[in-house]
Amino acid sequence: MKSKHTFRLSPEVARHLADYAARKRVSQAELVEAALVSFMSPDGSERMEAAFSRRIDRVIRELERLDRHVEIGNEALALFVRFWLTANPPLPDAAVAAAQAKGKERYDSFVQALARRMDTGERLNC
Repeated sequence: MKSKHTFRLSPEVARHLADYAARKRVSQAELVEAALVSFMSPDGSERMEAAFSRRIDRVIRELERLDRHVEIGNEALALFVRFWLTANPPLPDAAVAAAQAKGKERYDSFVQALARRMDTGERLNC
C-alpha cells in the first residue's frame, strides 16, 4: 500500500513536471516516485562517478593527442630552423640592413597570410 504525501513545488517546477508527465503519458506521482528512487539509490553516485570517469578518460585521450601534435609541430620547426641555419651563410655587413628590411616585409606578409588562413578556417592538409 502506498502512503500519501504532500509537497509544495514552485510554479515552474510544477509546470515542467506536468508537461513531462503528459509527454511521457505517465502520472506525476509515478515520475516523482521514480525520481526519488533514483536520487536516493546507493548506486546513483557510482553511476555518476562512472560517467565522469568516462568523460575524463576521453578528455585525457584528446589532450594526449593534442600534446603529440604539438610535439610533432615543434620538432618540425626545430628541424627546419636547423636546416635553414646550416644552409644559409651569414651575410656581409653591407647587406645586413637591406636583408633586415626585406625580412621584416616578408614577416609582415607571413603574419597577414597566417591571420587570413586562421580566419577562414583553411588548414594545411598533409
